[in-house]
Amino acid sequence: MDNKPTDDRTVLKEAAAALDDPAPAIRDVSAETAENDVSATPALPPEEIDRLTTDIVAALKTVHDPEIPSDIYELGLIYRVEIDDDRQVTIDMTLTAPGCPVAGEMPIWVENAVNAVPGVAGTKVKLTFDPPWDQSRMSDEAKLAVGMF
Repeated sequence: MDNKPTDDRTVLKEAAAALDDPAPAIRDVSAETAENDVSATPALPPEEIDRLTTDIVAALKTVHDPEIPSDIYELGLIYRVEIDDDRQVTIDMTLTAPGCPVAGEMPIWVENAVNAVPGVAGTKVKLTFDPPWDQSRMSDEAKLAVGMF
């Protein structure tokens, strides 16, 4: 069974999911900021959030784990993505194992890929191992790529 909905934009616009949910979420924090701060930049229009969401997912799919023949998005390594009014992106991600040989490099790869998306002002990647990654987070596409079917 596929752990990711077919419409990435739907998943990514939901409020930040609990980290034990295998589907990543992009949280549009722009509206919250506007409600809490009268001097805040106006909220991004829904069409722009949709475009950024689509482009960020595409960028994440260009980053591959060097030991597994699949991208990090389909592997379920992305736990959460937030976009604020200033177009700053915050990403919570994990690795397949804490001792991963690219632990110091992969967050930089993710940051560079997302920063290349037109309209993104900057990206901060937070590495977490809580909850630890496991194979249940993989999409059917990733499972097929690694021969799990």
